[in-house]
Amino acid sequence: MRRAPNHAVFVVVPRFNITTLITMIETMRIANYLAPEPIFSWDIVSFDGAEVVASNGMATTVTTNTDALPQAEFVFVLGSWGTEHYDNRTLTAWLRKRARDGAGICGVELGCYIVARAGLLDGKPATLHWSWLSGFRERFDRVDVQECLFTIEGRIMTCSGGLAGVDLMLRLIESSHGSGFSGEIADQMLYHPIRTAGAPQRSTMGRSTETMLPLVREAMTLIEENIEEPLSVPEIAETLDVSQRQLERQFKKHVGCTVVQFGLLRRLQNARLLLISTDLSVREIATASGFNTLSHFAFSFGKFFGRRPSEYREAWPANEPAPSWPGSLSDFLSTLRDMPGRAQPDRD
Repeated sequence: MRRAPNHAVFVVVPRFNITTLITMIETMRIANYLAPEPIFSWDIVSFDGAEVVASNGMATTVTTNTDALPQAEFVFVLGSWGTEHYDNRTLTAWLRKRARDGAGICGVELGCYIVARAGLLDGKPATLHWSWLSGFRERFDRVDVQECLFTIEGRIMTCSGGLAGVDLMLRLIESSHGSGFSGEIADQMLYHPIRTAGAPQRSTMGRSTETMLPLVREAMTLIEENIEEPLSVPEIAETLDVSQRQLERQFKKHVGCTVVQFGLLRRLQNARLLLISTDLSVREIATASGFNTLSHFAFSFGKFFGRRPSEYREAWPANEPAPSWPGSLSDFLSTLRDMPGRAQPDRD
């Protein structure tokens, strides 16, 4: 591709999210379509061979001769499953050099792990997909980790992945070509509304429909913000200035389980994420997820995920064709129906 005034390099690693790659490139393609002359050009490269397989099994042919690449305004590093353990020193050194040369560096989804290992996120705000936030915080305590769609600080950026890549690209186009032009691109993509950087990644968080009471949403937020030291139901009710009876009644009506049961689910989900994204011991993960005893944690984890915690250290084993995400709210409620009386508060 002939180099345009704005050139981007997309670095992909095995099991990257191909939807994110395609939608980010498509945003630039439509910008070229609408402009009198091409504004953007791009290369897709890899440090893992000439063909890289995405998480959906699709193979992508990429460039491997990184020395021949033109100077780029932007370098986007895309990673997904397994990237939390990916450590390619050649890629790390290459990113540092590109940053010194003035390129904007962006970690996309779990590509943030690669950018962080290069030391480019130290002291800066960063985000990544919400399901890996807690594990990333444990690994990189010098990074200001936030749950949002994307971050931009100078020439260093991060993006949570998925369709948030479109929001980031539209924001970058807006900064150089105006909001009117980025809005036209969004119109072509049927993409509205264009979200801001600080917009939340999740709108439901297992909260059923948008008709749910604000009271119940606020209670769920409190539960998620206090995973390590869980609040009691009376404490949640007092914080929200509502009676415990009303809180329990509305929670059961809108969510389908009790406040305590939902809290248990979120703590187990947190533990699952720490297991696959950190090197913390099982005991440390139990404590970080609000369990007073290892026995209660192991029992609860096994009941809801069907595996012992020690067997869950690999999110996507090499011998499995696709990853899975056990622990959805619907699965949890189904388990509760099959196990009456099992999901009890942690009173050890």
